[in-house]
Amino acid sequence: MLKTLAHLTAETAIDLPEQDGLPKSVHVIDGDSILAVNAAIVTGRPLLVRGEPGTGKSQLARAAAQTLGRAFVQHAVDSRTETRDLLWTQDSVARLAEAQLVGSLPSPTQESVERCMAVENFIHPGPLWWAFDWQSACEQAKRVRQSPPATPKDWTIELGVVVLIDEIDKADLAVPNGLLDALGHGRFEVPGCATVTMRTPRPLVLITTNEERALPDAFLRRCFVLHLKLPSTHDALVAALTGRGRAHFPRAVCSDAVLSRAAAQLASDRKEATALGLAPPGLAEYIDLLRAVSEQQKTEAKQLELLSQLAKFAFKKHPEMMEQPMER
Repeated sequence: MLKTLAHLTAETAIDLPEQDGLPKSVHVIDGDSILAVNAAIVTGRPLLVRGEPGTGKSQLARAAAQTLGRAFVQHAVDSRTETRDLLWTQDSVARLAEAQLVGSLPSPTQESVERCMAVENFIHPGPLWWAFDWQSACEQAKRVRQSPPATPKDWTIELGVVVLIDEIDKADLAVPNGLLDALGHGRFEVPGCATVTMRTPRPLVLITTNEERALPDAFLRRCFVLHLKLPSTHDALVAALTGRGRAHFPRAVCSDAVLSRAAAQLASDRKEATALGLAPPGLAEYIDLLRAVSEQQKTEAKQLELLSQLAKFAFKKHPEMMEQPMER
């Protein structure tokens, strides 16, 4: 039976260790996220996570992997991403360098040239390859001297993988459709290698979007969709932020007064930014400000003083939000 997050309750704080360059953190999971992740697990459908930047979309994937004991594999999408990048990539630069090296050898044989220039010597497994067939991905990674993704202690292939496809809206519309095609068939072809077939337990695939571009309707129909958003009213927002802040910073590090003051300032600046039609500051900026304050000052009085000085750097991201300079 597939393990889910059914044992968790809303507002559970999940500690996230440092991993593959990602910093140590804490994720406070909400009830809707638990339900949506569980639905994606039991149906095998991808989970598309919508929301403004800094609401914990990407971190939700790490938290799910940590709680489920699964390996975590991620891919950050950009404007140059193609569907095949999610499956495999070819190191064309290394292949060109190898060709130049082989060409410089005295009287190379046809057999040695074909052996050195074989496509499989330059293919790197992508996130879905690791998720579909961890063992063959390891074998291919070893061939090209690629390090495998980090795995939890005592992890086995039978526990499965969580895949994060981050900011898919940055890519061409062919990418989300190509992703679903591979997931739907449970296999894909790798030129010069073999067909990769799903042998690892079906992965939990989380896909994030910052709404920079509309996603295809066909793609949306085949996903569960989770909307992460902060409360809209001042008091509810302050309460939500202070709750998240307390999960990251114990009272010995930040007092209630510091958490509340920072939350109230963010709520005020969010309202101003929204009124001006600008992207508002969010949870990520709130945590960053608290970290900047707590790392530099240890007493409540000093932290409150520094907080007032730093808020304009943490929350006021747009020129329109800065106070006008005094006339001389």
